[in-house]
Amino acid sequence: MKIKIRFIAFSLLLASMFIACRNTKTGQGSDTTVADTTEMTEFFDTQAAEQAAQKAEKKSDRPKKMEIPAELKGRPDMLLVRDGYYVSYNKDWRIANWVAWHLTKAHTYGNYGRTEMQFREDTEVPRPRATDDDYYDSRYDRGHLCPSGDNKWDNRAQIQSFLFTNVCPQNHGMNKGEWNDLEMQCRDWARQYGDLYIVAGPIFYDGVKKTIGRNNVAVPDALFKVVLCTKNYARAIAFIVPNKGNKNGQNNLRQYVVPVDSVERLTGIDFFPSLKDDTEQRVEASVQDDMVRDWNVPVRYYYERRSSGGGSRSGWRY
Repeated sequence: MKIKIRFIAFSLLLASMFIACRNTKTGQGSDTTVADTTEMTEFFDTQAAEQAAQKAEKKSDRPKKMEIPAELKGRPDMLLVRDGYYVSYNKDWRIANWVAWHLTKAHTYGNYGRTEMQFREDTEVPRPRATDDDYYDSRYDRGHLCPSGDNKWDNRAQIQSFLFTNVCPQNHGMNKGEWNDLEMQCRDWARQYGDLYIVAGPIFYDGVKKTIGRNNVAVPDALFKVVLCTKNYARAIAFIVPNKGNKNGQNNLRQYVVPVDSVERLTGIDFFPSLKDDTEQRVEASVQDDMVRDWNVPVRYYYERRSSGGGSRSGWRY
């Protein structure tokens, strides 16, 4: 008899647990829900699970574009999507790790120039962040990474190119000299080949040594630009331009050509991961002479001379 009573009691207990579970799923039985939540918190790391889910979502949502480098490790890497380019933003530097874009022939033309454009604080990134005041009286230009000239095809793209997340402190001579020359050369190549995949960003030798402004915007030692063309066959070229003025007036782009591998070692960035492994290894290991020949990198320098009328004439000589 005792055994039978115990069996009935056990059966009733199982039945009550089953009903409680059903009530929890249907939104009834608040006491059971609280108990389940307590058990979940005690035996399951909900915060870690949420972080893992966010990381998985971020990874799955990361665009698989040819120009976008592999995800960075060991440093802030906030991906920003713009109409004309992508940014990997570094909140510690207040500037980008890299900016990447697909430059087509069509994008080298347009009616939306930089006239009346203003540099803007990027409210999508957390404070502290770069502002116009940081550059005031700093003796550095607000230098574009993805240039204004590559965004003339659309008004909003042009406005976005003036966000400070697409800008870094640049020496005036370099910004208006070699870096500007390189921007124009890339547009010439895009018109010649049809399109290019470009990545540009800062280089720091032995860490950040100088900052500007109240928000401590990092000043790069040099800038890099990596360019890929896939027309007919894949080929790549890279440039490292020191962040200082060229006092002798020489703007020979050939002197800045380096293998893509060299930029990867200096920056820790893996470029063009969408390429097949053998193709990626081949194009990134190209030596300077081969790249200069394959891309027909020009030599040009600035000259100035006085005319007989007392004025001056200046221009570029190739």
